[in-house]
Amino acid sequence: MEKRAKKTSNEDQKLAMKSLRRIKSASRQFTTNAANAVHFKLQEDTEYIAIPKNAFTLLETILTEMSEGKSITVISTEAELSTQQAADFLKISRPHLIKLLQSKTIPHKMVGSHRRVRLADIEAYENKMQGDRAEQLQFLTDQAQTLNLGY
Repeated sequence: MEKRAKKTSNEDQKLAMKSLRRIKSASRQFTTNAANAVHFKLQEDTEYIAIPKNAFTLLETILTEMSEGKSITVISTEAELSTQQAADFLKISRPHLIKLLQSKTIPHKMVGSHRRVRLADIEAYENKMQGDRAEQLQFLTDQAQTLNLGY
């Protein structure tokens, strides 16, 4: 499942900012609550609607992005992406992604003549790369300290 929002308009951005303030205020009230649901009451209705806390947190994230004028896409973690979508997600070129797939660095499957990559595998690769970068930066920092390079 993928849901892509249109470009965030100025009106949407302002409304998101206003809504975000109220959402953040409400989220402070239930953070210590042990229940796994958040209850909403719509103005037109007399009954409360219960949604999972995770959905409420996702709503807060969506409003944060929109309040900054960003467009958002919601996609299931079980989704399979095309190579172009996966490359866009990783912010790399499609040919580079294909090399990663061919070297089995990132798992994939073939659907006919097309490659499909699970979002979970892309996220795992991204997390591994971030960890590797952090290790290398720490190594360089330690080396600079040892050599008294003045950083």
